[in-house]
Amino acid sequence: MLLHDITLENFGAYKGKQVLSLNTKPGKPIILIGGLNGCGKTTLLDAIQLALYGSRARCSGRGNRSYDAFLRDSVNRQVSPKQAGVKLWFSTTVEGAQRHYRVERYWTVSGKSVRESLSVFVNGEHDKAISETWTDYVEDLLPLEVASLFFFDGEKIESLADPERAAPVIESAVQSLLGVSTVEQLRTDLLALQRRQKVTQEDEAALELIATIEAQLDENEVARADALQRVASVKADLLHEKKELKQVETAFAKEGGDLYRRRAELQAKKENAEKRLGAVNEALASTVAAGPLPLLLLKSQLETLRTQVAREEEAARAEQMLDTLQTRDKEILSLLGDGIASTALEQVTQFLERDRARWATRVEIPRMIQMSATGIQQLHSLDQILDTEARHAQELMTESSSLREQLDALDRQLAGVPAEDTIADLITQQDKVRRRVSDLERELRTMEETHAARSREHEQLVSARDRAYGRRANDLAKIEHRSRVVSYSDRARNTLEKFGELLLQRHISRLEVAVLDSFIRLMRKDGLVKDLHIDTNKFTLTLIGADGEELNPARLSAGERQLLAVSLLWGLARVAGNRLPSVIDTPLGRLDSRHRQNLVERYFPQASHQVLLLSTDEEIDDELLESLIPSVAQTYTLVHNDATFTTTIERGYGWGKSRYVA
Repeated sequence: MLLHDITLENFGAYKGKQVLSLNTKPGKPIILIGGLNGCGKTTLLDAIQLALYGSRARCSGRGNRSYDAFLRDSVNRQVSPKQAGVKLWFSTTVEGAQRHYRVERYWTVSGKSVRESLSVFVNGEHDKAISETWTDYVEDLLPLEVASLFFFDGEKIESLADPERAAPVIESAVQSLLGVSTVEQLRTDLLALQRRQKVTQEDEAALELIATIEAQLDENEVARADALQRVASVKADLLHEKKELKQVETAFAKEGGDLYRRRAELQAKKENAEKRLGAVNEALASTVAAGPLPLLLLKSQLETLRTQVAREEEAARAEQMLDTLQTRDKEILSLLGDGIASTALEQVTQFLERDRARWATRVEIPRMIQMSATGIQQLHSLDQILDTEARHAQELMTESSSLREQLDALDRQLAGVPAEDTIADLITQQDKVRRRVSDLERELRTMEETHAARSREHEQLVSARDRAYGRRANDLAKIEHRSRVVSYSDRARNTLEKFGELLLQRHISRLEVAVLDSFIRLMRKDGLVKDLHIDTNKFTLTLIGADGEELNPARLSAGERQLLAVSLLWGLARVAGNRLPSVIDTPLGRLDSRHRQNLVERYFPQASHQVLLLSTDEEIDDELLESLIPSVAQTYTLVHNDATFTTTIERGYGWGKSRYVA
């Protein structure tokens, strides 16, 4: 494919009719278009995509607006009536023959309505059929998913360095750009052939049902894609607002905002702690002053008292025992009487006297206290009472100390609470951003629910369609000839499935080599990436570092991630071999000088047979321009008039004396 020219009429900042020739020269594939920020470089990229894809175009300025709202806002504000349009002239090879296409898309704004018209000319002749089916027709020429690999914003592609985000791009490119989808299409065509073999006059009702379901599926696909786009747009807005909220909260915390928010809580904690400390001190005073705890000061005296009481108790028991022994001894001697020898009787008498004498010595202990039984019992339980009271007092003292430390900490925190007038603006700003985040989160949930509902509807319709086809197949499978066709188609589809797997593996292997080679060419750090792998199932990209271990892309700098993304796109283009033009907006982004030089010398001249570079003066500067000149076919500068807010296209690249005209 080759882009020849693009015409903008009252589109965005381009007032009137302005034509940009995009023809290249042998060995000079680059069309260099310069412009300061806000001059309309991205608008040119949007115009190309809008001409080709209409409502499906992924224009940078659309956001989450409806297509009509985008068209209305795209009309130059200084023109009346509100009419605008874009024309794109390109050529490509179709069925072995060169064809020239001119796509003209115009729209008129009238009140709240927007009316759009599309005309497609083939080899200079208006083709009504192609004009009416252009949405499907352009997918065969240049699928939308493939176009995103060749028409891109150099700064935004950095996200492709993320394996999760790169996976759908790699899958789409491998399927569409490398022809793997053609094999699947052949399998689908064979399935359609099977279904056509079952068509009879008797199943017209079934065919009508299938046609109805197919129409519903088409409508669902459009609604589902629109819902997905809205989800992506709201997510981007939400991410931006969350970043702003984080910045505000950081500033809020830095000014002591958290303490300000907790001021009432801290004050309440302080009051509670003070009340508790008063109660603890009161309980401690009551325990020490009014309870038995002071008796601990008389510990030695209490011990002496216990000893004396114990001795007196022993004397009382001995006195009782002595009385009992005297009565016993009289009875014993009386029983012995004259029946025992006098010598033995004397010995027994002496033994009993000595025994009574031992008990008599215990009775001689002086009786000074003579404590009652109740008093003795209370004296014995005093130790336990004192231990309990001592532990309780210790617990109260520990709690009192802890409360005092807590009060000191609370006083320090309260002292750091900022005044309301110093933080009022931050509070207001924080509340506003939080409300915006909350609103976007609610909107995102709504959009996600809408998309999920559309996806469920899609699954239900697919199931209904499969059931309809299944019923038709069961009803007509008895026809022998048609059954053979079905059987042979199944065999062919199985063969194609195996072939597709092998083809995918072959393309993935070639793609790994091409992407790695592209990355090594563009990098200024030799040996940073030793190898890379692409999963054939998930299509995720894995980098292998110089040490042989997996390298997380997050470890790469922003510039290196951008080069990795460029290498991915370059590798896909090299492996595909498709001659598709590349349109690169903001080509050098945040790259350093060495990386920029590598892109200018090694990538841009070889990226495609036609490369449109939309650059600012700080990207392709005088030094880089000198390196790029041998490959430049045409140069343009977008000049913006700040007084009329319009942009005009002038020949040459540069500003002031350093202007270069190709």
